[in-house]
Amino acid sequence: MSVRGKKVLVLGLSKSGIAAAKFAKKHGADVYLTEYNDVTTKEQSDNAKMLEDLGIHVEYGGHSDNFIKKSDIAVTSPGISPHSQIIKRVRAEQIPVISELELAYRECDIPFIIITGTNGKTTTTSLTQHILSKKLRTEACGNIGTPPCLVADENLDYFVCEASSFQLDMSTSLKPYIAVWTNFTPDHIDWHNGLENYFNAKARVFREPQTAKYCVLNAKDSRLLEFSKEIKSNVFMFGDNIGENCCYHERGSIFYKHDGVVEEIVKLSDCHLIGEHNYQNIECAVICAKLTGIDNETIKNAVIEFRAPEHRLEKVAQKDGITFYNDSKATNPEASIVAIDSFNDENVVLIAGGRDKNTDLKEFCESIKKHVKTVILIGEATQRFEENLTKYGFNNIIKETSMQSAIDKAIELKPNVVLLSPACASFDMFNSYEHRGEVFKEYVLSKV
Repeated sequence: MSVRGKKVLVLGLSKSGIAAAKFAKKHGADVYLTEYNDVTTKEQSDNAKMLEDLGIHVEYGGHSDNFIKKSDIAVTSPGISPHSQIIKRVRAEQIPVISELELAYRECDIPFIIITGTNGKTTTTSLTQHILSKKLRTEACGNIGTPPCLVADENLDYFVCEASSFQLDMSTSLKPYIAVWTNFTPDHIDWHNGLENYFNAKARVFREPQTAKYCVLNAKDSRLLEFSKEIKSNVFMFGDNIGENCCYHERGSIFYKHDGVVEEIVKLSDCHLIGEHNYQNIECAVICAKLTGIDNETIKNAVIEFRAPEHRLEKVAQKDGITFYNDSKATNPEASIVAIDSFNDENVVLIAGGRDKNTDLKEFCESIKKHVKTVILIGEATQRFEENLTKYGFNNIIKETSMQSAIDKAIELKPNVVLLSPACASFDMFNSYEHRGEVFKEYVLSKV
């Protein structure tokens, strides 16, 4: 499986493409990196020159036959669609295509903890790595920002790797030590050509021959609960007290059960992460920590000190009885529902809207009816969101034209909570969900 002495084609001058090219070269491959777009920035030019100085062949502005033909393997970047012309050309040449994640797995013997799911991956990955780092040498990598190839030659005990469906779909031999599936809701349907293909991409590391040694799944997700019965490995469930191996919360605490023996881990009141979804994220991380030998006291203290990653139900400020939360990462209704359902019996103003993904809004509207007093809409989705909210019986709606005016209006209403959880992509008004969250935080902090 080694790339030593092989011609390795790397697709894309991206962060993962650069890491893959450098890693493959270091491991003895003859590396050809091909980028479809022209190099237009100094950073891109510097990266291309750096690779060339390492003896890596680099081209940009198109994909030549000289680079593609006679390659032994191709490593693709997560941003390249499996339906793209370059993938079709490579496969037409009978060249195997793998992910950068798969390349790291093939070339090193560090065990992987893979964390996938539609929502909750980043928080779970960050928290798991945070706990494990108290006793072990670990790196959080993958979709969270650091390509595995960038750290694959370090002296690590475990990778804690956030893996998207795109990465797993292109990982053909990856067999993790632990595989976590946080939840499953419709997303990336166009990319995968259908819901079942999306499910099957994530299911790779839970099925033979790639089944992880330990498989961790959400007992509250009916599709995953049913799927867990098919797994021929050690299964741990989270979110409910189910079976002999699980992690769950009840009576104000999180409990871990292994072979029927129950241990109390941490009280919910001591955790900075709030809401049902975050309790499930903690439960995932607890299972991973226990399976890697971390003691209960270390787990407890690490969970207590952990703060939510930026833009994920992040507490921004508190003043005059109003607490402001930034959940800009909620780019679909399912993610926003999770945030909205975190608040009970409080006066909540929700700021939502952006570029509409045209997904069904019934459950989103039902959640708002239960937990939100006022909705302030911004962005391109305003009209459709207003129509759906009205259709499902919610009428306390305000429309604003900017994030700043929405915040001003929310403060005027004097609620207990102002929650930014857009349920939409950001690209109508912002560069990214991170940019949207930063604008929200900056303006909130300027007001308090």
